[in-house]
Formats: sequence, C-alpha cells, structure tokens
Amino acid sequence: MDCTDARFSFELYPPRNERAAAALPTTIDRLAAAGPDFISVTYGANGSSRESSLEVLRYILEHTDVSPMAHLTCVGSTHAEANRLIREFLDAGIRRFLAIRGDPPAGLAPGEDGLGDLKSSAELVQLIHRVQAERVPYDALPVPGLHAEAVLSRREHVQIAVAAFPHGHPSSHSASQDIDALLAKQAAGANLGISQLFFHAEDYLSFAQKAKDAGVLFPILPGIMPVTSPARLKRMLELSGDDLPSDLAIQLEVEPDEEGRRQIGIDWTARLAERLLAGGAPGIHLYAFNQHAAVLSVLERAGLLHPASTTSATPQKAGDPA
Repeated sequence: MDCTDARFSFELYPPRNERAAAALPTTIDRLAAAGPDFISVTYGANGSSRESSLEVLRYILEHTDVSPMAHLTCVGSTHAEANRLIREFLDAGIRRFLAIRGDPPAGLAPGEDGLGDLKSSAELVQLIHRVQAERVPYDALPVPGLHAEAVLSRREHVQIAVAAFPHGHPSSHSASQDIDALLAKQAAGANLGISQLFFHAEDYLSFAQKAKDAGVLFPILPGIMPVTSPARLKRMLELSGDDLPSDLAIQLEVEPDEEGRRQIGIDWTARLAERLLAGGAPGIHLYAFNQHAAVLSVLERAGLLHPASTTSATPQKAGDPA
C-alpha cells in the first residue's frame, strides 16, 4: 500500500472551557486540511456534552469539507430519548456515528444495571438505522417536464461505527466473547470498527485477524495516539488495560527535555502506524487530544500525508488549550 493512499481519521472531544473552545476551530481547520476520512467528536456520559458536541460537529460540517462522526451512548436512555437524540443529530446533517453502550453510572443499588431501555451498542445501532429509515423512507427525483417526482427504491444510508477491544472489554470473560460482540454489532447493521487505544501492533493485528476469521466483514481501524510524557502514558495504560510499552516508557523517563519527550512520542507512534499498515490495517485512527501538531507530525513521519498537507503540522506548545 502506498502510504499516501492510506485512510486516516481523528478524534476530538468537546471543549471544556472558553479558552479551549476558542482554540478548537484552529485545530479543526488544521486537521481538516490534512484530508482525513472523518473527524469524530466524543459525547459525554449520560448526554452531558450534547450541546457542545453538536456545536463542534456543526462547525466541521459548515466550515470544512470533512465528514463529521458523532459519538452516541445509550446508557440511561429510554427508547424515546434515544430516538429524539438520533433524530436531532440526523437533522443537523450528521451521517456518521460511533455507537457505544457506555458505562453504567456509579453508585447503583444491588440488582440495578443503570443501562436504560437500550442494553447494548447493537441495539443502538439498530435504532439509528430505524430512525434514519423512518425519517427518510425513500428518495425522490423530479421528472423532467412534469410537476411530479419519481420515487426511488434506494435509501440514504448512514455509516455506524462500533468499538473494538483488542485487549478485551472490561466486562467480557474471553477473547471469543469480544469477537461474538462484534458479530452481533455487525448483524445489527454496524459497518465499521474503531479499536480502543493500544501500544503493541501485534495485539491489534492478531485481534483483527481473529475477527475476520470469525466472519466480521467490516474494517476495524486501529486507534492510536502520540504519548509525549510519562504521566500521559500511565493514564493511557490505565484506560486501555494494555501492557507497558517498556521501550517507550524508558525513553520518556530518561529524556529530561519536554520537546525531546514530544519527539520521542511522535517517532514511536509513527513507527507503530507503519507496522500496522504493513500488517494490513485499513487505515489509522488518531486520538488527537484536541491538539493538531503531534498527530499531524505522526502522519507526516509515517508517510501518510501528501506534501501539501505537511505545512499543517506546525509546533504546538504543551500548554495550548486541549
């Protein structure tokens, strides 16, 4: 595969304060200029960031040529609430979604699951397709010379991605259970997978091959990010459940200079991206942490950017808003 032909995408989250909100459009513009397949925007637990998520998605729609992807969670929602939320996103022009069950709220009484009406991301996938089908039941084209329209049998379809877990979902008991969950999501209508963060190429490649062998037909994008400090590495390991990448950890610990650690993280992640693509990954999904410089540098060093796009990878100070 020619690296410049490989697909890549980014993930952002809604800004957490006014300073971050003011800086985010510049980051979006820089990321969009690189020509990603899509930019996804996270969604807070129990809908806590609905308005701010929609604002970011609308900015991507209105100010760039890139397709936005909306994260949706179903924890704690009734069918009616989830239906209204999906319709709101569709009405805003969103046609790509990442459907996630989400984590149940803390402090539940014994016997409570806190999930609401939708018990799995597969059910959320089905609901998104159903709402879209009800909202736009058919296409119509004007008939030349007549005050009439021809009804077309095709429908406008949406892309629905789902999460994949190379290290296993926290609630699963085996690797086969994680594969079965992907098959259930596929049966519900999912057509893309995005993996949880990981640090070892072999873990993703092995998982993707097992999924393919089991009958998972949709591509699974590997989710990676440049880790540029020991503290961030520790936090990412806690979230992902991955094993410590000892070579990266040692390099970050012994390097005294902040810019030096940044370059170590970028170079390490670029090599990871190269190994993934060489092993057959369909593209790269980069968790950007609302900063553009590091992820664009990763793509540049991995040979994934066209020359005209490399000017977007301008340095960004560590203290810039995220």
